[in-house]
Amino acid sequence: MPRVKGGTVTRKRRNRVLKLAKGYYGSKHTLYKTANQQVMKSLQYAYRDRRQKKRDFRKLWIARINAAARLNGLSYSKLMHGLKVAGIDVNRKMLADLAITDEKAFAQLAEAAKKAVN
Repeated sequence: MPRVKGGTVTRKRRNRVLKLAKGYYGSKHTLYKTANQQVMKSLQYAYRDRRQKKRDFRKLWIARINAAARLNGLSYSKLMHGLKVAGIDVNRKMLADLAITDEKAFAQLAEAAKKAVN
């Protein structure tokens, strides 16, 4: 059986990795071995941080809601409990947006939560 040279396939694979490594510092964007290691690590970071981003935004929303709730005389947990008891179903993203953009509407929600708790 004749020998098959795989140079074109290998070069294509290596060029694909080097293209992904474009912009990396030092030899990480020129040498295949170091570039491949960094690309694999970068893809791991990207996968992890797509999930981390969701956690970070939720933390931000909770901090904003808590700050606005305390201006209305409630803690975050009492506000959320009051909204649940009152049957008001608003997610944290929208509550945080209301806390920043429409303080009057947020104050009305806070009053409804207070009444439901008491």
